[in-house]
Amino acid sequence: MDADRFERWCADGRRLVAAGETALTERGVALLRDALALWRGSAFADLADRPFVRPRAGQLAAGRRAARRGYAEGLAALGRHAEAVAQLSAALADDPYDEAVRRLLALSLYAEQRVDEAAEVCREGVVLLGERGLDAPELQELQRDILRRLVPSPRGAADPVKLARPCLLPPDPPQFVGRAEDLAAARRLLLSPADGSPTVLVSGLAGVGKTLFAVRLAHTLRADFPDGQLYVDMRGFDPDGTPLGAGAAVRGFLDALAVPPDRVPATLEAQAGLYRSLLAGRRVLVVVDNVRDADQVRPLLPGAAGCATVVVSRNQLPALVVAEGARPLRLDLLTDGESRELIGRRLGAARLAGEPGAVRQIVHACGRLPLALAIVAARAASHPEFTLDALAGELRGDGGGLDAFAVGGTDVRAVFSWSYHGLTAPAAGLFRLLAAHPGPEVTVAAAASLAAAPPEEVRAAVRELAAAHLLVEHVPGRYALHDLLRAYANELADDGGRRAALRRTLDHYLHTALAADRLLWPHRDPLASPAAAPGVRPEVFADRDAALAWFTAEHPVLLAALDRAERAGLDGHVWRLAWAAANFLARRGHWRDWVRVGQAAVAAARRQDDRAAEAEAHRILSGAYVRLRDFDAAREHYGRALELFGGLGDLVGQGFTRRSLGWLCEQQGDVRAALGHDLAALELFERAGHERGVANTHNSVGWCHALLGDHEPAISHCRRSLALLERLGDPVGMAGAWDSLGYAYRQVDPHEALACYRQALGLYRQLGDRMNEAVTLRQLGETQHAGGDSAAARESWRQALDILTDLDHPDAERVRTLLAGATTA
Repeated sequence: MDADRFERWCADGRRLVAAGETALTERGVALLRDALALWRGSAFADLADRPFVRPRAGQLAAGRRAARRGYAEGLAALGRHAEAVAQLSAALADDPYDEAVRRLLALSLYAEQRVDEAAEVCREGVVLLGERGLDAPELQELQRDILRRLVPSPRGAADPVKLARPCLLPPDPPQFVGRAEDLAAARRLLLSPADGSPTVLVSGLAGVGKTLFAVRLAHTLRADFPDGQLYVDMRGFDPDGTPLGAGAAVRGFLDALAVPPDRVPATLEAQAGLYRSLLAGRRVLVVVDNVRDADQVRPLLPGAAGCATVVVSRNQLPALVVAEGARPLRLDLLTDGESRELIGRRLGAARLAGEPGAVRQIVHACGRLPLALAIVAARAASHPEFTLDALAGELRGDGGGLDAFAVGGTDVRAVFSWSYHGLTAPAAGLFRLLAAHPGPEVTVAAAASLAAAPPEEVRAAVRELAAAHLLVEHVPGRYALHDLLRAYANELADDGGRRAALRRTLDHYLHTALAADRLLWPHRDPLASPAAAPGVRPEVFADRDAALAWFTAEHPVLLAALDRAERAGLDGHVWRLAWAAANFLARRGHWRDWVRVGQAAVAAARRQDDRAAEAEAHRILSGAYVRLRDFDAAREHYGRALELFGGLGDLVGQGFTRRSLGWLCEQQGDVRAALGHDLAALELFERAGHERGVANTHNSVGWCHALLGDHEPAISHCRRSLALLERLGDPVGMAGAWDSLGYAYRQVDPHEALACYRQALGLYRQLGDRMNEAVTLRQLGETQHAGGDSAAARESWRQALDILTDLDHPDAERVRTLLAGATTA
């Protein structure tokens, strides 16, 4: 209860002190005094050795230090410097290395005309920090200024020097839209009572609206920082290559604070010390825009309790985050709704309402990047006679590149170039090649093949691009390139280098996918593939889980790679990528994607006039149609595959197709036809000497017998299948055989049936085969329900329903009916 009251009273007290009015400041000081009086020793003193206590105890201790500083600032603002000295002296006794408290104490002593004591506080601090190997140039400069009587008296001193309350902010941008959550997060960080002088680092892609965001944020905080708002553009990415120096920025701030020229020291260090001394005891917001690196902004950080800083940069500035405790806040692209609102602010809602389709196209073409949207909107506003559809057509044009995003002196290409020209040669080279990557995300491993460079060199380049926000790390280790940046990189790349990079990238994904597929389904007949291009480094997986995780993460990239290979005329890559991805798509239930890659594979194989590849592609596509219950399409493609395999004399291909036709017939309810196809497949595999085909087809034959009620031959065939598959070490086939045995035993031995289903379920889960896991769960539930265990049946059906619903599979309704009936009963 004490802690709760303490934190509430501190927050209210600091807010009242910050208001600047005498009456409110007095109330705030009283609240802070009462809050500090709640302390009777250390937080959680009786439990200090417990690990779970330490974070909260540390948080409360930091709040206590901040409250003491805030209380002292309020006392100084009321002219009660003697009381402020007492509070600050106690705070310094607790932590003699707190440089901010030491500066405040020196200034309060100075205000009480205790000049020698004030200078001694500074000198003692310099010595203590020096013993720890830390420099304290600000304290040294403050000591000199105190001895020279160059420090303006704080507010409330007997003979105060009135400092200006500057507002250097650009106008509040009327075109600003959205970002409500980001604004709220930044306000929380900047107004946190536990942080004496917080710094928020706003970063993001060029053109994402960082400056507008920082200016809007600063305007919303003006009442919270009544002593002034400082702003400077450091021009860190200026196209003429002349960024503003820290010295010029500090001097500008001193001028804004109305420091007479004859009192401005000569060196940057001394000027920075004077600047910080002037801000001590005041509430000032500092906005430093377009910062290139941490050194450029470090002298501008106030370091005084009650002040706050907003730093804006395209770079991530890790040195500022680590050394100065800056809180990073990355701005993302606008949402679709915010993008439409931005355009509507300039063009009016009526004009947008008349052409909603064109507006969607413009938003898509601009990639929701605020700068691009603003440029297109400005062009539309300047030409009210143009339809939005015509402007959207300009953006769709193949030859325009980034030319459509140029109005007057503002050009997206120029904005991007400022970041690009600051890169090292390896990072710039990688950026140019990234135009060849199919997207939507790239890893360091893939980028190494793209660039034909060692992974450690590429990792450094990727990090540099991410730090410059030319790449965005959406999730750890996965980087995305904005569409407009891709267009810019495409302009920079030469055709030959881009084609070679594309080939290496497609080789990387193909050979990695083949390696992952072999780990997941090691008994699948291997696919012959041409050697990878020089410089390609396919990924190596430690185990099945790693391979499955790669397929899951790279799923959208593989689809994009297949599309890019198709556009580039690399048909061999198209059908081989489809073959490598088909089993993953089937096992994870990505039915529509399975159809998509199957259709692409058929078309690519036909263009290559590769009959064996076309036959395999037809079989891949047929399986997808069966899962979608488009049986006519499935039968058509299975028929074409059977015809092609027959013409080639491929007994194994015919066997697999016959077995697949048996599956199709069984799905349609024609079990006797299914049995006929499976027996034909068994004969073909036996003639070809294909052991795995024989083993799995025994299971198919046994399954059909079970469906027909012929339990003895069903169990016999399934047992033969399981024995062969165990010898071959094929867990995929074994899972199917156990499932079939479970069904065959249901009418003969229910307990044995349950045991078989559980064996199948465990294997399917290990394999990540969600579709067959759901089927086995349904059948397990049916067996449990028939045996009188309704609770277990409901749980099995609930798990099956969750999977089928997630897969958007039509069998979900069947399981839902079973579950509803069991629940009602």
